[in-house]
Amino acid sequence: MHPGEARTPPFRWYNPHMYFAIDWPQGLEDVIKLFIAYVLALPVGWYREREAHSAGLRTFPVVAMASCGYVLLGAHSNHMSLEGQSRIIQGVVAGIGFIGGGAILKSDSGVHGIAAAASIWNIGVVGASVAQDRYLLAAMLAALNLITLRLLLPLKTKLDDQPPRKPDAAPK
Repeated sequence: MHPGEARTPPFRWYNPHMYFAIDWPQGLEDVIKLFIAYVLALPVGWYREREAHSAGLRTFPVVAMASCGYVLLGAHSNHMSLEGQSRIIQGVVAGIGFIGGGAILKSDSGVHGIAAAASIWNIGVVGASVAQDRYLLAAMLAALNLITLRLLLPLKTKLDDQPPRKPDAAPK
């Protein structure tokens, strides 16, 4: 090295002075929100599992938790605009629609899985609602989902057992 020449530090593939800023109170709040979303989805998943449906106890809580997590990532802050947050929510809705679409099956006897797809979509909103601090909305969505699946099933079964109306028959 010559006098007056600047000494360059050796190349490192990592930054030893990297600073990880963890906001522990915010992190704890986020974990609590994920847990709330998970717990709100459990009764719906439990009911679907008991009725021997393919989407149930594991699917519903994970969808709620993931939706909550994505919306929390897009929460309005110094680094996220409202437009960015809107795009994240749009992506969550599209992704949940894709998952729900996979639950719908068409066979010779009809179409099955529409209630599962709608429930998956609804549970995604439960998670997003928790992320937005809309706990009453989240609880109501989860409760109405469970009520719809559980209490309206006997009525649906009764309607399904009735012979179909003929298209040319006029209502009386």
